[in-house]
Amino acid sequence: MPGIDEVLTRAMGIPGVQGAGLTDWTSGLTLGTAGRAPHGDHEAAAADAAEVVQAVTRNATFDTADGDGEPLEDLIITAGNSYHLIRLVPTAFDSQTCLHLWLDRAQANLAIARLRLRELAAELAATD
Repeated sequence: MPGIDEVLTRAMGIPGVQGAGLTDWTSGLTLGTAGRAPHGDHEAAAADAAEVVQAVTRNATFDTADGDGEPLEDLIITAGNSYHLIRLVPTAFDSQTCLHLWLDRAQANLAIARLRLRELAAELAATD
């Protein structure tokens, strides 16, 4: 089973990926990074991704924690030249982590990236 570094290295192989990170979204702590970060700062990117996930998960419209719906899987943010794809990683213990990909919009295929990220998150979850 792959570890964090191996998963992030494999994430960098997804077409169009500029950078990848694994973040504890409750604290904004970076657990691992690879490639470049938006504005050159992986720590800031992790904190920003954590804020986005926190905002979505505490909003009643998207909250599925009560068991009435399927769990939240991922968030997609589009910008002029890039995509940000954030995948929540389910764990066997009470960890709140997410994988964040920063993609070049001209080179990336969002559907492929989303499928590959889902696979990588599942592999990470299996190592817990």
